Amino acid sequence: MLNLKKYSIITLSLISFSAFAQKAKPIFDGKTLTGWKAVAGAAPYKVEDGMIVGTMTKGTPNSFLITEKEYGDFILELDVKLEGESTNSGIQTRSHLKPEGNNGKGLVFGRQVEIDPTPRAWTGGIYDEARRLWLYPLELNSAAKPLYKKNEFNHYRIENIGNELKTWVNGSPVAYVIDTLDQSGFIGLQVHGIGNVLENDGKKVYFKNINIQTENLKPKAFPKGIYNVNLTPNTLSAYEKSEGYKLLFDGKTNNGWVGAYKTTFPAKGWKIADGVISVEPSGGAESTNGGDIVTQEEFAAFDMSFEFKLTPGANSGVKYFVTLSEKNTGSAIGLEYQVLDDELHPDAKLGRDGNRTLASLYDLITAKKEARYLRPIGSWNNARLIVYPNNKVEHYLNGVKVLEYVRGSEAFKKLVAISKYKDWENFGEAPKGHILIQDHGNKVDFRTIKIKTLK
Repeated sequence: MLNLKKYSIITLSLISFSAFAQKAKPIFDGKTLTGWKAVAGAAPYKVEDGMIVGTMTKGTPNSFLITEKEYGDFILELDVKLEGESTNSGIQTRSHLKPEGNNGKGLVFGRQVEIDPTPRAWTGGIYDEARRLWLYPLELNSAAKPLYKKNEFNHYRIENIGNELKTWVNGSPVAYVIDTLDQSGFIGLQVHGIGNVLENDGKKVYFKNINIQTENLKPKAFPKGIYNVNLTPNTLSAYEKSEGYKLLFDGKTNNGWVGAYKTTFPAKGWKIADGVISVEPSGGAESTNGGDIVTQEEFAAFDMSFEFKLTPGANSGVKYFVTLSEKNTGSAIGLEYQVLDDELHPDAKLGRDGNRTLASLYDLITAKKEARYLRPIGSWNNARLIVYPNNKVEHYLNGVKVLEYVRGSEAFKKLVAISKYKDWENFGEAPKGHILIQDHGNKVDFRTIKIKTLK
């Protein structure tokens, strides 16, 4: 029997590709590398059978073939095949070259669309090469992980229009980033460095059908339900608004916030300036200066994200399901996403097995994070925490999930029983509560605090 649904999808895809092809222009003529140049590493690129072919080479760092021309707004489509399953590749967009970098060989930096055949499966995600690292890992859109076809040609569509960067792999949407950096730059094709891994030495990366459209651009809509990383401080994109997000901090005022156990915002200890709300330093003591602040509104199931910037040795935290019913001294009681300088603050070495470190569920569950996903102290990091209607909770750090648990489960109760919260009845199990930002006496900055109610 003819599958009409599948036939219709294929037909629509062909029509869409045909419309794109009529407006796009090739940036590779299929014969020569005119208009391109190789930089950074020493992996060779050449033309074979109408394709650009890069060869993985041991002992050389990342290699790139970049366009001599720079591009601003564009829609780029191309097909790429990567041999092997233990390395990766990528497509640079609006990127730049620092000639003196990489020991004079040149350092490429800028946003890269990932090609990842490894079990991690982050193909189509966005990586900021040699700068901010991962912007959109596929932990944020796990439904897109199976799209990549190993050792075959995969089709990529990349839209970079204004501040918006969107990706598709084999016709399906993957990543959506809004970023104010880089209004123009070159396009580059990567052969990733393989160190001295002999199994990858000599393997190929094939690029073909490289076409770009730079005029009369019409962005393709993203379907609902895909997470949008918006790096514009204290703003909501039209897409985020349509998804139901709202700002908890407007970037200018303390509207919506009060002191914990108070009816007004603290008169001291907190500063709002330049789009940032900051805990003022006061010697590192807990809630002895301005004290914690909490949202006036309470939340049950939600998807919340915020950016934070630590100073050396700083400690703070964002708590949730804070009821303020305990009337305790010190910091108010609640589940806590730990915000901490793990290297310099002594609290990182207390607790059990690192369960007081950055992004952990404080004193209960340790965040499983890799150093390569962290950003240096003094840089902005992105945190996300999701509480589902079924009480499953997830913590993310810079787009990577670092822990999950179920509120009220037997496993959760056992952890509470051996924690500093053991004396609080039904700790962390309230049906709803306030969001809290902790005053721990160290300077920590917060911005872009947004939340979506889940039903």
